This record gives sequence, structure tokens and C-alpha cells, in this order.
Amino acid sequence: MRNSSSGTRSARKSKRRGKKSTTRWVAKVKTDSTYPPEGLFTKDAKTIARSLASKRVSPKGLSSGLRMLVYYINRGGKGLSASRRRELEEAKKLLSARIAKAKETRHKKAA
Repeated sequence: MRNSSSGTRSARKSKRRGKKSTTRWVAKVKTDSTYPPEGLFTKDAKTIARSLASKRVSPKGLSSGLRMLVYYINRGGKGLSASRRRELEEAKKLLSARIAKAKETRHKKAA
């Protein structure tokens, strides 16, 4: 049995096809939970990963720092140069490895 609202769904889709917005939702996001130092994302990968792993920058833990980095990469979009994107992706790998190591250590202590 089909839902009778399928007609309104296609009507909504047609409205979205209009003029593309020049601002993106990501530009409007504000956060109070994390405070990266000014200019952090312009530094080398090791410095970025080390800083985002610190309790001062990411009080909610390593995953919070990783989310912040991924958010920054996504927000940069096409505006990031290839070299900057590579450096940020490298920082993401380093931070992910640090998270995996922390989880492994936690599981060993629990066992």
C-alpha cells in the first residue's frame, strides 16, 4: 500500500531545483565545545594532530578533535589547495592512529 503523500514529495523536489544557494549550511555552524588555536590548520600534520589530541583543545577526547578536523576539511571544500588538503588528510591519519592506539590500550587494561 502506497502512502498518499507521494504526490507532495515530488512537489517538494521540484521546488528544490530552483536557484542554488550561494551560502552553505556549514558556514553558519558555530560551536562552543572546542577551541582550536588561531592558525592551527595552517601548520604541519604532526602539529595539528598533537594539538587536536590535547585536552585543552578537545576536552571531550580524541574523537572530538578528529571530528573537528574532518569538519574543517569538509568546510574548506574546493577552496583548499591540493597541498593543504594532503597535509590535513595526513593529520587525520595520525589522529585516527592515535585513537586506535588509545582504544587498544583501553581494551588491554580491561582484560
